[in-house]
Amino acid sequence: MANIICMRWGTKFGPEYVNRLHAMVERHLARPHHFVCMTDDPTGLAQGIDARPLPDFDDPGGPERGWRKISTFRSPLFDLTGPTLFLDLDIVIVGSLDGFFEQPGEFLIIKDWARPWRPTGNSSVYRFEAGAHPEILEHFMAHAAQVRSEVRNEQEYISREFHSAGQLGYWPRGWCVSFKYACMARFPLNYVVPPRIPDGARIVVFHGHPTPREAMDGVTTKITRHVHPTRWVGEHWLGAGSGTDSGANS
Repeated sequence: MANIICMRWGTKFGPEYVNRLHAMVERHLARPHHFVCMTDDPTGLAQGIDARPLPDFDDPGGPERGWRKISTFRSPLFDLTGPTLFLDLDIVIVGSLDGFFEQPGEFLIIKDWARPWRPTGNSSVYRFEAGAHPEILEHFMAHAAQVRSEVRNEQEYISREFHSAGQLGYWPRGWCVSFKYACMARFPLNYVVPPRIPDGARIVVFHGHPTPREAMDGVTTKITRHVHPTRWVGEHWLGAGSGTDSGANS
């Protein structure tokens, strides 16, 4: 049994984000799986989503929301066992997910696009064995202030710890792509060339701007990153879920 887990708390993401993610997983993952959403409010979640309370975690707060992801390394992680794939809520799945459970490795994460020379991953998509690495959480909880002074965010911390243990691995190049780095043409070609799905891509990651909604609507927030209205984003994301859109940015 494969585990798919995600997190939702606060008001930044409505329940429709979880429902869409669940629907995309159902479409793209053939092997038996268990979909879990860790949340502070299960209201509005679709049938088939196993809502669990957020793991205990002393959230440092601030602009970096991702620190809470470290709590996925608690042991036990509820009653979950086996390979566990964490997915951010604002990704768009465009291809098969089965390979994410077949790829060998103790811990797998996206290779950072912005600084590829560093052993750092993007934590929008990572896989680990549930309950197998409690030291990741334990060390952070015991030295939170020190860790936050040493690294910028949770993905740098998680990557550093697995790299030090010789267990850091990355998804095959091209499986997880950045919408703004891999789908959009570079300036100034982005004014005439619409975004496309790169060959072999399975997950499109949205970080910063544009968000999935902005990509669908063609909302441009930076002159060098002109965004054409991108229909395929809606076909894979908005059309895959249920519920109404709260309009929250991802």
